[in-house]
Amino acid sequence: MENEVIVPGGLVAEIRQIMNMARQNVAKQVNSEQLFAYWNIGRVIVEYEQNSNERAGYGKETIKQLSQVLSKEFGKGFSRSNLQNMRSLYLTYPKCQTLSGKLTWSHYCELVVISDPDRRSFYEKECERSGWSVRVRFAPPSGHQCVCQWPPGVASGRG
Repeated sequence: MENEVIVPGGLVAEIRQIMNMARQNVAKQVNSEQLFAYWNIGRVIVEYEQNSNERAGYGKETIKQLSQVLSKEFGKGFSRSNLQNMRSLYLTYPKCQTLSGKLTWSHYCELVVISDPDRRSFYEKECERSGWSVRVRFAPPSGHQCVCQWPPGVASGRG
């Protein structure tokens, strides 16, 4: 019983609550900054393409080379497909303020492939309102087979 430390349980519980809240706030801030950075990277890519009047073929080559350079300098997160998603994010949401801090980059990677703005808006709002994770797969573009996982009662809202 030497050196036994006794701390009131309420004290520990209150500190635990403070730490958990701080961790949640940090995760939200990191997500928000990541979305803002990726949106801006998409903007820079699109503006470069427009200023240099690149054709689609040259644009793909630019993305490939950009991916190599950025991956070497910053590590993961700059694959060709991720850079294309950043570009699509900017083109789909031309005003950064329309991005929701409640959704993650992974949500937006799923949302930008939905060409119908009304359908995309539906899924975006449902993700926010219902707390859908990215594991809830959205209805695929026409011509693709649906392997969707839907929460109960949502099947009627897929179309």
